[in-house]
Amino acid sequence: MAVMEEEHFVAAPLAKPPVSRQRSAMRTGLKIGAGLLIAVALYTGVHWFVYGRFIESTDDAYLRADLVTIAPRVSGYVDQIYVTENQSVRTGQALLRIDPRNYRDSLSQQSAAVDGRIADIKALERQIEQQEAAVTQSRAQLQGAQANAAFAESEAERFKRLRDEGAETDERYAQAVNEQNQTRASALAASASLRVAERQIATLRSQLGQVRAQLESARAAANTAKANLDDTLLRASIDGRVGDDSARLGQFVQPGTRLMSIVPVAQIYLVANFKETQLRRMRIGQPARIRIDALGDGDLKGRVASFAPGTGAQFALLPPENATGNFIKIVQRVPVRLSLQVPRALEGRLLPGLSATVWIDTSPSP
Repeated sequence: MAVMEEEHFVAAPLAKPPVSRQRSAMRTGLKIGAGLLIAVALYTGVHWFVYGRFIESTDDAYLRADLVTIAPRVSGYVDQIYVTENQSVRTGQALLRIDPRNYRDSLSQQSAAVDGRIADIKALERQIEQQEAAVTQSRAQLQGAQANAAFAESEAERFKRLRDEGAETDERYAQAVNEQNQTRASALAASASLRVAERQIATLRSQLGQVRAQLESARAAANTAKANLDDTLLRASIDGRVGDDSARLGQFVQPGTRLMSIVPVAQIYLVANFKETQLRRMRIGQPARIRIDALGDGDLKGRVASFAPGTGAQFALLPPENATGNFIKIVQRVPVRLSLQVPRALEGRLLPGLSATVWIDTSPSP
């Protein structure tokens, strides 16, 4: 039996590509990569030259709002609280009330004083009218007394001539002289009475002026009492939300006691503290891009509204004094206020104190 010999087949090795082809592919890849790098570098350079070099940014920025502190003008016990923490309020809405009883009684007392002074003025005006009538009467009496005195004087002269001629007796002449003296005395008395009546009018008018001054004082006191009574009801002076509420029922408060704050969340703005070296080209009205940390990647638009009148160090509790001792120059920061364009979807979500990052375009206007 013939034995068939096994045949062994060995695969021939694959042919390697030529070295020149590998180098050509590598050179092509390097050229493409270099071209991309050059394009990216060129784009980055052009972008920086045209736009990037004018962008000033900082993450030292925070939302702010001009909140209003609610504090009483009068002292007393809190007997009503009409709002709660974080509640939205409108201008003029009642917030809380201080016990008004004492102030209501004070107003009643001052109003009564005003009524009393008004009554005194009317009484004095009636007295002046009566005294004016008395002056008119005294003036008429004086005129009558003067007429009688003139008649008596003429009669005395006539009886003197008659006596000298022997037509009348000395007794009748003496009687005429006596009547003359009496009428003269009556005229003097009437004149004095007229002067007293006129001076009485002046006295009454002076008293009237004094009472009118007292009336003005009483009215001022009544107005103060009314203002105090009105101040027992504390109202919101702006639209916003209640925060930092420390008012409690039965709490005794003094004028100026901080009870709560009203935060105008609809009037939020941003303050960014830029280094002084970043302000060279910064101007009011330049556009800004703002990213609020609490909102994530969504950016807001804004504009530069104003610059602080000094660096933050100047408004610190203890400003630095660089004129003494060793000196180390520190770059200062200037607060810059920016207005925001808040989308309707974010209204009420922006709160004072939130951190932000700001980019301001300081490129020259076209």
